[in-house]
Amino acid sequence: MEWVLALGALLTVVVVLGVAYRPVGDYMARVYTSATDARLERGLYRLIGVDPRAGQTWQAYLRGVLLFSLVGLLVVYLLQRTQQWLPYSLGLPAPSEHLSFNTAASFVANTNWQSYSPELTVGYTVQLAGLTVQNFVSAAVGIAVAVALVRGFAFRRTGTIGNFWVDLVRGSFRILLPVATLSAVVLVIGGVVQNVNGFTDVTTLGGAAQSIPGGPVASQEAIKLLGTNGGGFFNANSAHPFENPTAWTNVLQILLMLVIPFSLPRTFGRMVGDHRQGYAILAAMGVLFTASFAALTAFELGAGGTAPQLAGGAMEGKEARFGIPGSTLFATTSTGTSTGAVNSMHDSYTALGGMMPMLNMMLGEVAPGGVGSGLYGFLIIAVIAVFIAGLLVGRTPEYLGKKIGPREIKLASLYILVTPTLVLAGTALSFAIPAVRESVTGTSIWNPGIHGFSEVLYAFTSAANNNGSAFAGITANTPWLNTALGVAMLLGRFVPIALVLALAGSLAAQDKVPATVGTLPTHRPQFVGLTTGVVIIVAALTYFPVLALGPLAEGLS
Repeated sequence: MEWVLALGALLTVVVVLGVAYRPVGDYMARVYTSATDARLERGLYRLIGVDPRAGQTWQAYLRGVLLFSLVGLLVVYLLQRTQQWLPYSLGLPAPSEHLSFNTAASFVANTNWQSYSPELTVGYTVQLAGLTVQNFVSAAVGIAVAVALVRGFAFRRTGTIGNFWVDLVRGSFRILLPVATLSAVVLVIGGVVQNVNGFTDVTTLGGAAQSIPGGPVASQEAIKLLGTNGGGFFNANSAHPFENPTAWTNVLQILLMLVIPFSLPRTFGRMVGDHRQGYAILAAMGVLFTASFAALTAFELGAGGTAPQLAGGAMEGKEARFGIPGSTLFATTSTGTSTGAVNSMHDSYTALGGMMPMLNMMLGEVAPGGVGSGLYGFLIIAVIAVFIAGLLVGRTPEYLGKKIGPREIKLASLYILVTPTLVLAGTALSFAIPAVRESVTGTSIWNPGIHGFSEVLYAFTSAANNNGSAFAGITANTPWLNTALGVAMLLGRFVPIALVLALAGSLAAQDKVPATVGTLPTHRPQFVGLTTGVVIIVAALTYFPVLALGPLAEGLS
């Protein structure tokens, strides 16, 4: 019966995404290729001194990304540090310096890792003016970078890849804002709260006193999911009934996380003039997503471990209103994208089940990945795949008419190495430095041994891949983890972006070469299999040893 429910939920999601694929993908392509600007947009360009018709080199585009993100980092940090003087602070004090830095880095980097209980730490002004705003603009930055890379493949002999400020404004106002507004209304209809009531003191049926939090939840919930941001208004995240009340709102939230990432391949195909290329990327993303969901569901339904078998099922940490299929589909979605929202506690999954969300992130979050970041991550994989194919047949590799030379493959290789380096180095330093190890093992880890190691590994995997979910058994609100994870989030976000934009500039400067009989077709099942294999092999070679020390050791013991 559980497998029937799992299949039904998956088919529901597939059908809705299939219906949305063409209209959403085509609309986003029109947004980024249109030559006209709305009146509001023109006014905003004049205000910030931007010529919307002026293209930018990849260096100028990158400077725009970094400058805008730096300003966002400082604003969110200052809002937290001055919280006690802001309206609607709910009487909450300012978070510590290291926690404020971690939170600011997290939301600017589209990670939304939270080392705190939101309803007890940040007031409504910080939530709305700081965190919700970054939910919009950090997602728009991700889409903008992906579109810049697509232009690199589409443009010929040009030194420009678009205009960052135009892409940022259009992504925010033409895509994210209208869809998030409509989604927030639907969530309110579904029972998600939206108010500024603060805490309401009530007396329970048992006679005890309890403070019930409120807040502008639906508005933040919609964009946290649509922008694949993650985080939560409440500590329980999307397991909280005020954020995710029913089974149908759970499906809606899954769809919000997936609709843009799974539609961007259509945008890509339209912008490069070959829809078959988009279908090939979509197929590879779909294969990886489906395989991950099936494996995670099998591990959880199998109830591996003594305690789940005695209980008759692995329901610890899961909401009864969602069940195992609703929980595993949400977990696969949130870690297959860069969302990080949770409707169940991954720390309570079976050992091998808990490994699957971690593995989704280790694959590079390309199944289908975050808004923008999933597409440009998969295009990097495609570049690696055609390079490998070129080596096998002894030809200069080409992708969409652009030669993949030494410069391109170096940039793609460096992109692949960034996040594993951050994950493995951060995890190693947490146990190698004596003073740090004492803090990690004595304060942060509540489950010593193999599972405790997995909690730290999950934390750095989540931070470096800009996901934001966690094995909730770890206490991350310490000076070391707040600082180290914050640095990992910033480097894991902006170093890959710099490499992607450099690759876009290199490709845009090339002319297109005509296809020959020796050109690898990149729209056929052969290429889908090749790219899928590259994703799996790269992750396996990089992470298998450390997985063998954590979840694999725990699951096979």
